Amino acid sequence: MTILRMRDITKTFPGVTALEDVNLDVRRGEIHAICGENGAGKSTLMKVLSGVHPHGSYSGTIEYDGEPVEFSSIRDSERLGIVIIHQELALCPQLSIAENIFLGNEIASGGLIDWNRTNHEAGALLRRVGLAEHPVTPVNDLGVGKQQLVEIAKALSKKVRLLILDEPTAALNDSDSEHLLGLLRQLRDQGVTCVIISHKLNEIMSIADSITVLRDGHTVTSFPAAEATEDRIIAAMVGRALSERFPPHTSSPGEEVLRITGWTVHSPTQAGRVVVDDASLSLRRGEIVGLAGLMGAGRTELAMSVFGRSYGKDITGRIVKDGKEIHLRSVRDAIQHGIAYVTEDRKRYGLNLIEDIKRNISAAGLDQFARRGWVNEHEEHRAASDYRVRMNIKAPDVRAVTGKLSGGNQQKVVLSKWILTDPDVLILDEPTRGIDVGAKYEIYTIINRLAEEGKAILVISSELPELLGLCDRIYTLSRGRITGEVTRAEATQERLMQYMTRD
Repeated sequence: MTILRMRDITKTFPGVTALEDVNLDVRRGEIHAICGENGAGKSTLMKVLSGVHPHGSYSGTIEYDGEPVEFSSIRDSERLGIVIIHQELALCPQLSIAENIFLGNEIASGGLIDWNRTNHEAGALLRRVGLAEHPVTPVNDLGVGKQQLVEIAKALSKKVRLLILDEPTAALNDSDSEHLLGLLRQLRDQGVTCVIISHKLNEIMSIADSITVLRDGHTVTSFPAAEATEDRIIAAMVGRALSERFPPHTSSPGEEVLRITGWTVHSPTQAGRVVVDDASLSLRRGEIVGLAGLMGAGRTELAMSVFGRSYGKDITGRIVKDGKEIHLRSVRDAIQHGIAYVTEDRKRYGLNLIEDIKRNISAAGLDQFARRGWVNEHEEHRAASDYRVRMNIKAPDVRAVTGKLSGGNQQKVVLSKWILTDPDVLILDEPTRGIDVGAKYEIYTIINRLAEEGKAILVISSELPELLGLCDRIYTLSRGRITGEVTRAEATQERLMQYMTRD
């Protein structure tokens, strides 16, 4: 029996049609996956359903449980048991788990919150989602995986019947992802219908009962997951068969441009803890080098400490660039020496989401456009516009607000920002996290082009197939130590995992 039917949904923003005549049917008690490239309209469709975009701001009809519904706010949809968990978690980090679960829906008597009952019921919900933490624990003390479980507990407190999850595993490690997917299966078995948006096709194949694919704001196809293959989903998403996941790349490395030796970094918050331990690696011009490691291995800490000591304390070791030792005491020093770092968290550290594309692209290289303390806005606009075209950033012009772009286009803006500084060495930390297969292919093409231009590139990725398909050499890191170095020809997932788990 169908629990949700959306018909002819059309949603426009100034200058952009996000959804056009989209249809969606979801059966009761199933897990329904929605796939599509970044910007296909997936999140917008779910915001229409949940009342984030209220009735009247779109055209089309929604039927829920056989009745037409018109939601003016998210509270309207929650009253009927429709709860959405956004990719950016909506938790207050300073409040306790229990306070977050019942925020806006407090358990009170006589105008006063009943804390005993609040904590007791929160504890029951936490047990239901498999979280052992005490209800009074501050959310700030939890990892992202556990915070995601708190969001689901919060949804359960609202008597959820239709749970919408937008990229729920995008920021999770493998074990946290598997626990979350197992929980969704349990909820399905308990009668909760789930709609999940995800770019991880292997997860979709393992958990979904039905799949709907959107492309460019239109419904392309819907089919049972039993009939799905990754190739079929990809072809529907991008409008063509993506026979090769990685663009062709011919390795032609030149001379060594960067060598790091004996690099040791201590934690800035935990006295005596060594985060990076005597690490050494090298990069050559025109070469794409990978850095593989499990969560907590020290990959990001290594990259950030090299990038102008933006992480760590008591750092020792040597950095040699173009045959000469250099001392990078600040991010500015790193940029001036031709080193750039694209952070794994583009929304928090890589971009100013309320600024336009132009200001984001020019941010790291503003000196190029400044004369006597004044920025030449004409030159800044011209350079940003060139990168918008060159990087295929999908926006009407560079005055578009960066926060309104899809994840893949935001990543292109971050890359543009650092490429504009004309670095010799480009460190890319999780460059394709949270973006779809089509956008990934574009990013890979850009990385290959940069290597062909002579840049030395270090790619940090949690996805071993990505490193295997992209890199010329791969270093492995375990507990802060370099444990192996393999060429592209020698590398396999099994061999990398063996090195990544060495003590």
